[in-house]
Amino acid sequence: MDLKLAGKVALVAASSKGLGRAIAGQLAAEGCQVMISSRDQQQLEKTKCELIAETGGKIECHPCDITRRDEIETLVAATRKRLGKIDILINNAGGPPGGGFDQQDDDAWQAAFELNLLSYVRLIREVLPDLKQSGGRIINVTSSSIKQPIPGLILSNAFRMGILGLAKSLADELAPHNILVTTVAPGRIATDRTAYLDQLKADKQGVSKEQIEEVARKNIPLSRYGDPEEFAKAVCFLASSASSYMTGSTLMVDGGMVKSY
Repeated sequence: MDLKLAGKVALVAASSKGLGRAIAGQLAAEGCQVMISSRDQQQLEKTKCELIAETGGKIECHPCDITRRDEIETLVAATRKRLGKIDILINNAGGPPGGGFDQQDDDAWQAAFELNLLSYVRLIREVLPDLKQSGGRIINVTSSSIKQPIPGLILSNAFRMGILGLAKSLADELAPHNILVTTVAPGRIATDRTAYLDQLKADKQGVSKEQIEEVARKNIPLSRYGDPEEFAKAVCFLASSASSYMTGSTLMVDGGMVKSY
């Protein structure tokens, strides 16, 4: 199937590692021109070289701390200058620290708000003038916590739901401009973030990380963690012409882990 992504310009936030990197690579392999970004300049340059070697695609990079409005504005301007009008925005961010309610002070809540909700708002605001010209896609990466809360991750549980509300509202507001807004939620994907959370749980329970992983796999019908490339292919579908009648939707990529309807 021709996904009709060749020549499209995609901006992928938080994409030097993990899910963001996998998404950028998949989009580039389908012919997109991709801007990758993260706070770590050295890792960003390394990832750019690796993705070009892997895909042969047109990939640029620009450092950005997505908790800072001025850096988001500069990132979007750099994307336009180097690649042209933006067609696809992939909103993505690292997760906030783990812990329960009593472990989070005002500073922790404020930092999580700026990283995991306000950054999405700001990126959408900056990219909208491009998308309104001829339509496009906004894809928000969240978490399985939008369907069921994850114990010990109260900051993530709270702000991921904010993203879902934002996406559903924007789907209505932006439909007249042919801008499709979707949410994609990973379950247990084999990334550094998942390894961190597994270790956090292991430390709390006084067991090994391997034991935590074994229990987690038993709760997944496919009996394994997902591969980042598997998740990236789902995102690529949402970014493509194949999803032309989907907006306001949420797509779970979790191996059947979440049992809610």
